Amino acid sequence: MENDLPTINVALGQYSDLFMLLAAMVYAAAFIAFAWDVAKSSKLIQEIDAATLAAEKQVLVAAGAIDAPPPGGSANELVNDSMDYTAVSAKRMVAKVAVSLTWLGVLMQGFAVVARGIAANRVPWGNMYEFLSTGSFLVALVFSLVLLKKDLRFMGTFVIGLVTVMLCGATMGFPTPVAHLVPALQSYWMIIHVSIAVLAASLFTITFAMNVLQLVQHARIDALAAGKTDKIPFMRLVPSAAALENFAYRINAVAFVMWTFTVMAGAIWAEAAWGRYWGWDTKEVWSFVIWVVYAGYLHARATGGWTGARSAWLSIIGYLCIVFNFTIVNIYFNGLHSYAGL
Repeated sequence: MENDLPTINVALGQYSDLFMLLAAMVYAAAFIAFAWDVAKSSKLIQEIDAATLAAEKQVLVAAGAIDAPPPGGSANELVNDSMDYTAVSAKRMVAKVAVSLTWLGVLMQGFAVVARGIAANRVPWGNMYEFLSTGSFLVALVFSLVLLKKDLRFMGTFVIGLVTVMLCGATMGFPTPVAHLVPALQSYWMIIHVSIAVLAASLFTITFAMNVLQLVQHARIDALAAGKTDKIPFMRLVPSAAALENFAYRINAVAFVMWTFTVMAGAIWAEAAWGRYWGWDTKEVWSFVIWVVYAGYLHARATGGWTGARSAWLSIIGYLCIVFNFTIVNIYFNGLHSYAGL
């Protein structure tokens, strides 16, 4: 049977590893650029505030200091709740450089993922290295595609930071040479089940970043309402907590459908491979736990009135379960799903 397997292209696999490492370096540069943009935003915010105060003063003088100052116009917005690009926001050159670097990283990593698959003559997600590298690629790709329409550059530091960590974890923590799959994974269900799982986990990664920002923005607004100083003025680059919550909820709803299909497809594959749909294997249990947490999140927010910080924390707990499932469970728990490649 071994002789019937296609030959591994070792040279192409080495090129894949090289481009994966180079992509990690480019993402690290993009992360620094996004962080620099956040740091520079303080100066931009001061300029906007000065211009707004000057405009209000002119109106007050013209009105004889009787009328109330007008609210800030849309021209002064850095990003609105619809997350559309604004005139002021478009001037952020460092952010544009960060986006360009992100696209460069996406192209390089895309080549690395495809090259890995061609080198192995199979889909490139058969172990922890391949799952992390493909998953981080999808996170960066989805983020970059959404950037074409929506101004999510305020998430760049968090999303690209997560991508960099995932890719560094793949290249340094789980380096795995190109090889054939173990017999249990040599099935068309591998393509169906794991591909949807990777995409769902990628979407959950993006909503995790949004929920963290939602909590920070919520705490900031509460502090301002209590008369405290704005200690994190760069958060004006971020939409309101409600806008972040609504956007994360919509993405989580789509990702939850994908995760539901992942669990169902996994059960069908398990019956074909091991003769049973469900066996309470550790991986199966944690996949179900993830499904329950996100189902509870969607139900609580839609019907139970769980909005704001409570819904954000529930979504974050769901993502932490995903991280636990794909790291701790894969590495330390023996079972039928022990394909970490370690």
